[in-house]
Amino acid sequence: MPVVVVGAGHAGLAVSHVLTERSVDHVVLERGEVANTWKTERWESLRLLTPNWLTRLPGGAAYDGEDPDGFMAVPELIQFLDHYAEHVKAPVRTHTPVTSVARGSEGGYVVETDTETWAATAVVVASGAFNQARVPAVAASVPPELDQLTPLDYKRPDQLRPGRVLVVGASATGIQIADELLRAGREVTVAVGEHVRMPRTYRGRDIMWWLEQTGRHDERYDEVDDLVRARHVPSPQLIGTPDRADLDLNALTANGAALVGRLSAVNGGIAAFSGSLRNVCALADLKLNRLLDAIDEWAAAAGIDGQPGPRPEPTRVEERPQLMIDLVAAGFDTVLWATGFRADYSWLQVPVLDRKGEIRHDGGVVRDAPGLYRIGLNFLRRRKSSFIHGAEDDARDIVDHLAGYINVNGR
Repeated sequence: MPVVVVGAGHAGLAVSHVLTERSVDHVVLERGEVANTWKTERWESLRLLTPNWLTRLPGGAAYDGEDPDGFMAVPELIQFLDHYAEHVKAPVRTHTPVTSVARGSEGGYVVETDTETWAATAVVVASGAFNQARVPAVAASVPPELDQLTPLDYKRPDQLRPGRVLVVGASATGIQIADELLRAGREVTVAVGEHVRMPRTYRGRDIMWWLEQTGRHDERYDEVDDLVRARHVPSPQLIGTPDRADLDLNALTANGAALVGRLSAVNGGIAAFSGSLRNVCALADLKLNRLLDAIDEWAAAAGIDGQPGPRPEPTRVEERPQLMIDLVAAGFDTVLWATGFRADYSWLQVPVLDRKGEIRHDGGVVRDAPGLYRIGLNFLRRRKSSFIHGAEDDARDIVDHLAGYINVNGR
């Protein structure tokens, strides 16, 4: 078997289709079912951050419904991906978890599952970037009276005990869950660290339209000054709703949320928060306005009608946000850690991980491991890499490199 693709999410299916186009023999191994992560590890109300008109994959698969400006709910996306796998006739073996990928004694790779062993000239890792929740070490100091959840555990508000909720993290996941809890009548405090503020619409168009048209989403990994920084930028504060509403810290406080700074320590049940909340919010506002300035400049140069603005108002922050909270005495029942995710490489027996457990690669070509590839990571090859519509360009680039490798090393 020349190529084994690990994972049958949107990225793995995109790679499979491009391999088929080029008549490269391959198999896709999936631990559960197609779109397994979406089926089992997402909260019930989640919708895509990108509008439906951007939902597309190689082979002509694209949203063709009646609401191109809407946002897919998870069941709709699952149906889209199931149909895509059938449409492109992807050679997926479901319920086949990969237990090991190791170098072969005669070159290539040995891929083991719970039932079979495959010899592959090349392997494409498409197993997702959100397999495990990142929970900071301070979680160990949270009083045992409080429940602790991650977004992988959370499904809906009535799952939580009735007391107050501390949501740690203010990127897309944190603010979306905080907003849902507020709408369900819960008391919510949000611990805010670095974040990216972004309006849902600007100058009458979805922000994603502007990012596509201005070329920002197509910016390549070899064109940025600080790639490590670019790959770790938090996900933007966005939500996909029928009314295309903005969701930022101002929207949360308008609905009753309290804001505190980054959670720095918990000692004896007392949570300590950074005093930098105002500065963090001011920096996010500054970057927001720089982005909108760039859009205005591009629109003027392109001759697009319309006036700049209006701009979102600055983030509202209390003059003296709380720096200490006694979590038990204040009535908190739950801490929800919206502090990011990491990929799971526990099955990858090839020494290609850095000290943080992240795979070392150049645009998806894994370093020091010829024939090993990665797809589906943030800013893999372009800023749009983490979005569904970003998979096609990345898949074509990676398969180009892979096909050349197989031509020389194929068996």
